Amino acid sequence: MPEKYPDPAAAPTGVPEPAPAVFRSIDHIGIAVHDLDAAIEWYAEKFGMRVVHIETNADEHVREAMLEVGESGPLLQLIAPLDEESPVARFLASRGEGLHQIAYTVDDVEAATTTLRERGVDTLYERSHAGTWGSRVNFVHPKTAGGVLVELVEHPDASSGPSR
Repeated sequence: MPEKYPDPAAAPTGVPEPAPAVFRSIDHIGIAVHDLDAAIEWYAEKFGMRVVHIETNADEHVREAMLEVGESGPLLQLIAPLDEESPVARFLASRGEGLHQIAYTVDDVEAATTTLRERGVDTLYERSHAGTWGSRVNFVHPKTAGGVLVELVEHPDASSGPSR
């Protein structure tokens, strides 16, 4: 089995050193869906994924479910709009169902937001908002993140994230 990380001496030459890290890990991958219950059933039946959390986020106008992917690693988030006011409803209208965002765990969402802004990255909100499982979140605008909506997630217990 290959090593997780190859010998650093074998790294490509001419690659710039990265800036100090902002993210701790991939937290979850978000998938936009029209019908949350149907999507939960499909992911359970086809991929054997188990729901570990469901909630409604009235601020974002969505109903969402977090699913386990195997025994460890990032979760899969299914997100369905509650109404046409939801950013997810607009996403579905323009792009259809599919990959919505990639979310990264951060120790401090406000500090991460400040750092990213200093690096020329635009965020959707001035201050963080309530997220899943009592987390605080902000989003990086896709126009400054290579076309990808990036979510910053600070869990209430920053040392561990949600228990599974």
